[in-house]
Amino acid sequence: MTTNSIFASLAMNAHEAGMAAGNAACPTPMHLVEADIWGRPKPGAEVHCINEGPCGFAWVWLKGNTPFGKWAKANGMARTGYPNGLEIACHEFNQSMERKEAYARAFAKVLNEHGIACHSNSRMD
Repeated sequence: MTTNSIFASLAMNAHEAGMAAGNAACPTPMHLVEADIWGRPKPGAEVHCINEGPCGFAWVWLKGNTPFGKWAKANGMARTGYPNGLEIACHEFNQSMERKEAYARAFAKVLNEHGIACHSNSRMD
């Protein structure tokens, strides 16, 4: 097997693990209500339930000067990270931050198990 096919197989395994984790995640519903400028609910305001939880982003951060990092960037899987390194973003699960976080954690776990140092990150939108 070539390095390219090994990295492609590893990336596919990590993606599959991420998809399984994201699909299995059970987001905490978010409840929204119209409030006044002090954050107090307005009388009679309607409550909206967002079952997929808060909106946000998640990604896997890794070093860019590694063979896998160079491969991932060259193949359009990774982009330049901030303030350094590379990021592999989760583009799945619409805007559900909790599902995206589960995906990124599982993806990073597979890479770490194969000797590629990385970690997951997220932020709320």
